[in-house]
Amino acid sequence: MRATAHQPEAPAAVHVGLGAIFVSLELSRSKWLITSLSPGRGEKMSKHMVVGSDVTGMLACFAELKRKAQARTGRNFAIIIIQEAGLDGFWIHRVLQTEGIESHVVDPASIAVSRRRRRAKTDKIDGEALVLALLAYKRGEPRVCKMVRAPTPEEEDLRRISRERKALINERIRHINRIKGLLFGQGISGYEPLRRDRRKELEKLRTGDGRPLSPRLKAQLSRELDRIELLLKQINDVEDAREAMFVAAQVSTPTPGLLLKLKGIGPEFAAVLWTEGLSRHFDNRRQVAACAGLAPTPWQSGKVDHELGVSKSGNPRLRTTLIQVAWLWVRHQSGSALTIWFKERVKHNGGRLKKQTIVALARKLLVAIWKHVNAGVVIEGAALKTA
Repeated sequence: MRATAHQPEAPAAVHVGLGAIFVSLELSRSKWLITSLSPGRGEKMSKHMVVGSDVTGMLACFAELKRKAQARTGRNFAIIIIQEAGLDGFWIHRVLQTEGIESHVVDPASIAVSRRRRRAKTDKIDGEALVLALLAYKRGEPRVCKMVRAPTPEEEDLRRISRERKALINERIRHINRIKGLLFGQGISGYEPLRRDRRKELEKLRTGDGRPLSPRLKAQLSRELDRIELLLKQINDVEDAREAMFVAAQVSTPTPGLLLKLKGIGPEFAAVLWTEGLSRHFDNRRQVAACAGLAPTPWQSGKVDHELGVSKSGNPRLRTTLIQVAWLWVRHQSGSALTIWFKERVKHNGGRLKKQTIVALARKLLVAIWKHVNAGVVIEGAALKTA
């Protein structure tokens, strides 16, 4: 008998018993790509295109998918939808939930992709990848992707005041720098556009060679001052609205009041900490640190084991504010246990690595403040403001 070589069989297609219609949305301004995987079609995905923002057309496409699936299998299936968090915000997610459709918003950076040097990327490929990620998520596979908790309209509205103030401050800085740059080109320095007598001081200015300002330059500077004065008024209006928000919030939550009592935390920092982070629910301190992107990133392989720094995957506004609060905490809370830990750590390092240590302090401070406002745990050695 002659021996025959074993011929490997071709891998069989994976058949999945689907209990729902899995759909992904690839959204753009001009068109929406709907990729679906329905029961009774094997592993074949179908694709449909609707005009961007055409909610009626999208819902009609979902109804047609359900009708076809029922015609093939004789059963009525629910629809489960996934979309990436992006420019469209969460209004589409809310529309779907209003229609009784299960909807998920995924962090696009959390989906595993090929690590090839050149990776093909199209809406078709992305739509199929989203469907596969949704399948794995519903099967309960761990760490396949991270779903975003969609904020309520009220939570989104709370954030607008601090974010608008930050945008206005940045715009004011741009106009101030433009004025100083125009004057510096004429040999003039030391002019401060934020002073109350800015108009009178503008009339007194002389160029480096002793000439008065030219008429067109003076008119341009005057218009820049008009913009700055408008911004100053708008910033005052926003700050008044912030104070009113604090007063109204005292009825439902003590968080803003508790934050304002801590020495080194002012109204703006309290507003950012509350609206961007502490207004949400967290199960543990790791979730709190991850929300601000202050969770450590390990790098371990064989004998190599070190940290890459913080993940920076959370809210950048909250993270930046926390680092600023940490520096002020060291200055104004010199007797607290956190400040003592920071100084001892810097001393142990020979006065080096202050920036890395202040980030670690920011993470500890966020967890301590979270425990303070949610569970009433007193921050050890923290000083309160005097009345």
